[in-house]
Amino acid sequence: MAARLWLEAEGDGEPVVMIHGLGGSTNTFTPLVSAFARHKRVRLDLPGSGRSRRFDGPLSLQTFLDAVRQAFSGLGKAHVVAHSMGTIVAQHFAAAEPDRVKSLALFGPLLAPPDAARPNIRARAERARREGMGGIADALIQASLSSETRAKNPVAIAFVRESLMAQDPEGYAQSCEALAEMQPADTARIACSTLLVTGEEDAVSPPQSVRMMAQKISGSRVEVLRGCGHWTPVEKPAECVQLLKQFCEIGVRARFAFT
Repeated sequence: MAARLWLEAEGDGEPVVMIHGLGGSTNTFTPLVSAFARHKRVRLDLPGSGRSRRFDGPLSLQTFLDAVRQAFSGLGKAHVVAHSMGTIVAQHFAAAEPDRVKSLALFGPLLAPPDAARPNIRARAERARREGMGGIADALIQASLSSETRAKNPVAIAFVRESLMAQDPEGYAQSCEALAEMQPADTARIACSTLLVTGEEDAVSPPQSVRMMAQKISGSRVEVLRGCGHWTPVEKPAECVQLLKQFCEIGVRARFAFT
């Protein structure tokens, strides 16, 4: 997998590893880079996604965890920022290797897909194989972006559509199937400061579900962004950057040393 995994590393300082979600790529976090000006930023395209489309299938949570471990190679301990499906991967990594994760910042977070959603995720995999990504991209723009974003932020719409349209249909399908099988991590083993950020119109990670999630992760903090759907870093980048900077400051005072 080493030859197929796309990794980007830039900057100096304490490392931050960024894990995108379903239909995302390293560019999901481009709007947040300014929050990490004094950090080494390591971003990866998960196997099957973005520029890591060449992979040895089938994909699974374990495949994604192996990719994250590869991204951590040589870093020692690092902060982790993740979005959507990537937040599940991040929690499993933090639970399995708590000594390697300094903090978690999770956008559009979820413990695992609700059981009622799993058949729809599997059906989306078959649609990707059958039809390609066009119909899926247009449907998710309507379902995953807030009404404010759809009405007032055409750049965010274009970003999300391009992110989805650029995915390899088979890689996306296998990522859907991997997501549909994911179970919650042992959150009692997560031993770091955790920020959970969702949108008030996030249908994937609704605020009430994220608040319940916070009860399972000791020391976590929840923030809900108005006028925001599921693509938090893209829909509300300035607000996300501000929350990350505040999280940094709190981490310093609490000896979580985020900066």
